[in-house]
Amino acid sequence: MIGTQREVTACRKDGTTFPCMLDLSEAKGSGLICGFIRDRTNQKVAEMALAKKNKSLQEKQDIMAGILDASFHALFVINEKCIIQMVNEKSCVVFGWRKDEFIGKNINMIMPSDIAVHHDQYMKQYLETGVKRMIGTQREVTAQRKDGTTFPCVLGLSETQQSGMICGFIRDLTEEKAHEAKIIEKQLAAEKLSCDLEANQGIIMGILDAAFHALFVIDEKCIIHMVNKRSC
Repeated sequence: MIGTQREVTACRKDGTTFPCMLDLSEAKGSGLICGFIRDRTNQKVAEMALAKKNKSLQEKQDIMAGILDASFHALFVINEKCIIQMVNEKSCVVFGWRKDEFIGKNINMIMPSDIAVHHDQYMKQYLETGVKRMIGTQREVTAQRKDGTTFPCVLGLSETQQSGMICGFIRDLTEEKAHEAKIIEKQLAAEKLSCDLEANQGIIMGILDAAFHALFVIDEKCIIHMVNKRSC
């Protein structure tokens, strides 16, 4: 312990103890040991208060992170240099990257190459002019997964207060687009069927009108619904 410092516990006359730093050195030529003691009570109290505050902040951060991870949509937070600062779990599910692969990378990693090459310039123009072309809006764009495949999505951007960071929410439209395509396909099929039925009905009526005999079609109440030309 000679020539070193270490934290120890000391005892006062009244029996109470306190934390302190003990520094021991040997007085040259005398063989005596000199000890310096520095009371660390106030410092310890401050350290404990800071640790308690940090624990509380960490707990709040964990809660907020849990809320963000529960989101149905991918979330990205970037700084003024377009570097990703935070993502949620949905971002990993949608894009196929791990969180540690996202953090510290440029946000253009989730964009097709033809868009990515211009993105940093868009951000630079925004920072220089303050003109918010997309901030506070939503628009449909194309995003790119880790495997290189692309998909349609809605991008909503907002600027976080005080920090000046940009927060982006991304909603994958793949399923919606597929559903819309099926609806359109069914509508087109129904329209084609209607046209075919009308055409077939015209053909059938032409055949019936060419018959040698009169034709009547009635319902259960004996009400006439159709006749051919021969009936007339």
